[in-house]
Amino acid sequence: MHTRSARLLPAAALTVVATVTGSLASAPTASAQTPDPTPSASTTPAPRNAAENGGVAILKKDPGGDILPGASFTLYDAKGKEAGSGKTDAEGHLSFKDLAPGVYRLKEVSSGSPLHDVVEDQDVIVTPGSDAPLTIIDPFKPASVLLKAKDDKTGKLLPGATVNIGTGDKTLLTLTTGDKGTATAKLPVNNRTGADFWVKETKAPAGYDLYKGQREFKAKPGDPVTVTVTNAKTHTTPPSPDPTDKPTDKPTEKPTDKPTDKPTEKPTPGGSGDDGTPEPTQKPTGSPASDETASSTTAPEPDGSLAHTGADATPWLLGGAGVLLAAGGGALLAARRRRTDDSTDES
Repeated sequence: MHTRSARLLPAAALTVVATVTGSLASAPTASAQTPDPTPSASTTPAPRNAAENGGVAILKKDPGGDILPGASFTLYDAKGKEAGSGKTDAEGHLSFKDLAPGVYRLKEVSSGSPLHDVVEDQDVIVTPGSDAPLTIIDPFKPASVLLKAKDDKTGKLLPGATVNIGTGDKTLLTLTTGDKGTATAKLPVNNRTGADFWVKETKAPAGYDLYKGQREFKAKPGDPVTVTVTNAKTHTTPPSPDPTDKPTDKPTEKPTDKPTDKPTEKPTPGGSGDDGTPEPTQKPTGSPASDETASSTTAPEPDGSLAHTGADATPWLLGGAGVLLAAGGGALLAARRRRTDDSTDES
């Protein structure tokens, strides 16, 4: 009995150890005690069937439908790891084969053409057993536009000019010149040989008239183009619109003209004759004091003789005085005769 129980004790102890070990260790540790372990399905990868893989088939074109060879692409898997890269052939084709199903990221590295731009990165879904077709159209490179607004006389660059640039009946860009009188932008071009565009000003710079015409120009893909609009100054607005200038100009002109001209002209005709001899010195010469009243009544008559000067006026004055004396004497004689006749009649 004692020997039998001793043999059973190790077996019981082994069972306890196995139980504890199974709760703390992984399954392979526990299975290692068996003489013929069975491999687990989770630890051994199953071989993948090639039919379960897929791919991507790229066709490269431009907006005009032309095939673009030499374009470079790189394909990345969901973890960002490169899954493939290559260039389009002469027919514009590029394929990525034997890809596990999933979502991939396609990046165009280069368009392979100086006229074309690259497209943005895009996602591609790969499905089992087929190649995902993908047509990529590279746009033409835009033209670089430099807008200038200038004074039509001096050529000075003008800020604040707003223009629209378009083609046909469609406006593509709206630009406004900055402090330096210029503005830049990218103008889309959808033709390999270039396209015709128009520019029209919608707002003129301050102090200038609006340019009402429309100018035409042509731009090719990737080319730099300079577009210039000219403006004429507004005639109704003075170059320096300062309110303080207007009142100072008007009073300075009027007072200077009137007082200087009129006083110099008026005293000249009434002062003296042509020889500068004052008129009062000529009138009293040769005239008797008794005839001052008669000569004053006929004073306007000598105005016609102002043209005569010096001694030429003296005979006329003497002759006039003699006529007046004769007329006065005759009047006295007639008066005396009338008195004599009246006295005779009374007697």
